[in-house]
Amino acid sequence: MSILDLFSLQGKNALVTGSSQGLGAGMAIAFAQAGANVTLHGYDAVLPSTAEEVKRTGVQSISVTGDVCDPEVCARLIDETVSAFGSIDILVNNAGTIRRAPAAEHSPEFWSAVIETNLNSVFRLSQYAGRKMLAQGSGKIINIASMLTFQGGILVPSYAAAKGAVGQLTKALANEWADKGVNVNAIAPGYMATDNTAPLRTDAERSKTILARIPAGRWGLPADLAGAAVFLASAASNYVHGHILVVDGGWLCR
Repeated sequence: MSILDLFSLQGKNALVTGSSQGLGAGMAIAFAQAGANVTLHGYDAVLPSTAEEVKRTGVQSISVTGDVCDPEVCARLIDETVSAFGSIDILVNNAGTIRRAPAAEHSPEFWSAVIETNLNSVFRLSQYAGRKMLAQGSGKIINIASMLTFQGGILVPSYAAAKGAVGQLTKALANEWADKGVNVNAIAPGYMATDNTAPLRTDAERSKTILARIPAGRWGLPADLAGAAVFLASAASNYVHGHILVVDGGWLCR
């Protein structure tokens, strides 16, 4: 087997939450290009353009909608993936949200919405998918962490708390499941050009400050996560467990 064969996802079945657009869509399309069948997910819809791009690769795909804050939706996402393709081999916990407000004014509603979406759903989906993966003796779980897994951020205490916890949950699950054939890792994107960062990018002063610290000199794009995601989903990463792979244009090293 050649080294490039290790990166193939041929015959694998993947679920990427929050994959209608943005980072999730980029990863889902990359998986399809690498040969995996893909379940696309959106809160209330999946963009036709994303679904079409996946279908053009020739793999099987389905689209499922629902709020991952609902435990029944989490279970349904796993069950429909298994029903459609026969198994779930790859789970990417990408669905997320953010609320911005000073800590002293950060409402209980803001806190609950972010923790429920960005942390609680990650555990539920990992648990449901993990049971399937443990039974089959193999699987790859990729959580989407953040720069705020390592840093505190500004005006986003609930987001920082959730993403910090995602990093620790990744390590905790890896400790339990690594010797059972299940890899649990995370990707920590830097400042990416997505809907979540639109308020930062439209704030000229804040955007200038952010760009000045990124050695690569630009905002990241969904395609920038493709290689990292395929690596962590493939056999090439079989001995990688509990790792948080930073894809940040050099932000953390400055």
